[in-house]
Amino acid sequence: MSAETALLEVENLVKHYPVRRGLLRRRAGTVHAVDGVSFALRRGETLGLVGESGCGKSTVARSVLRLVEPTSGRIQLKGHDITHLGKTELRQHRRAMQIVFQDPFASLNPRMSAGDIVGEPLSVHGLASGRDKEARVAELFSQVGLRPDQMRNFPHQFSGGQRQRICIARALALRPDLIVCDEPVSALDVSIQAQVINLLVDLQQAYGFSYLFIAHDLAVVAHISHRVAVMYLGRIVEIADKNELFNNPRHPYTQALLASVPVANPRVKRLTPLVDGDVPSPVNPPPGCAFHTRCRYAMARCKTERPALLAAGPRHQVACLLGDGAGRAE
Repeated sequence: MSAETALLEVENLVKHYPVRRGLLRRRAGTVHAVDGVSFALRRGETLGLVGESGCGKSTVARSVLRLVEPTSGRIQLKGHDITHLGKTELRQHRRAMQIVFQDPFASLNPRMSAGDIVGEPLSVHGLASGRDKEARVAELFSQVGLRPDQMRNFPHQFSGGQRQRICIARALALRPDLIVCDEPVSALDVSIQAQVINLLVDLQQAYGFSYLFIAHDLAVVAHISHRVAVMYLGRIVEIADKNELFNNPRHPYTQALLASVPVANPRVKRLTPLVDGDVPSPVNPPPGCAFHTRCRYAMARCKTERPALLAAGPRHQVACLLGDGAGRAE
C-alpha cells in the first residue's frame, strides 16, 4: 500500500509490560502484549481486528493512538511519523484520531451533562464556544440519533445504547480521519448492537473516515469491515479482504475461529475445530510460531522459526510455515 493511499501505517509495533514481584518490586519477567504487528489502513476503509481475549487487540488500539507508549516500532498517520512525538507536537495530530471505548458508562464523566461531554473536545482544541458550540453539539446529537433536548441530561439518564451514541458523537466532534472502535458493542444488548453498527456504517459513508474496528464477534466484524486481521498472542497471523478471509481462511488459527462460530441450521456442515490445549502465557510465549503448541499441522521447524507475514494471494497475507496454509479441515 503506497504512502499516498494509506491513512495509517503501523510497522513492527511492539508493546511489552514489565512483571514486578517482591517487596523491592524487582523485574521478574515481561508480558509480550504486542509482539511485532504491522498493517496499513486506507482512507474510508474499515479494518477489523479479531482474536481471543488477551491477544493484544486493545493494546494495539491504544498504542496506535499513543494512549500507551509503544516499546518499539513505527506509527505513521497521514504521512507523519507520530511514534516519538512529545505531547506538544502530538497535540496537533490528536484531532485526526479518536476512540470509542467498550464500556460507554465508564468512559463518560458522570458529573458532566451529555452536551458538555460532546462539546468538550471543541473547547479543548479551541474550535467553538458559546452558541456556536451549542449548535454544533445539537447537530452531533441529531447525527447519532439523539434529540438535541437531551443535551442537558446526565449519563445515568440514558440507556446503554444511547450512552454509546454519546461516545460516538464525542468522537465525531473534531471531524477525525481515523476512529478506533475498541469493542464498541460488546457491552450492549444484541438488538441494540445492530443499531449502533448500522449507525457507524452510515456515518462512515457520509463522512469518509476510517475505522480500526476491534471485536471478538465475527458476525459483527463480517458486517462492518472491508478487511480483517486475525491476531494470536500479540501477532497478526492473517490479514485479507473480508470475503476472502471468511471464504478461504489459510491460517489454522483463523480456520479454528471460523469453526467455532455457532451455526443455526443443523443441516449446514460445520468445520472441524483445529485447536488443542490452552493459550500460552504472554509472559513466556513459545519460540517460533506462537500457535505451534496448539496446531495439529505443526512441523519441527514451527518450534524454532517465526513465520513472517507473507503474501498468499491478492490482498491476502498469512504468517504460516505451511506456505499455502493447512487448507480447510473436513
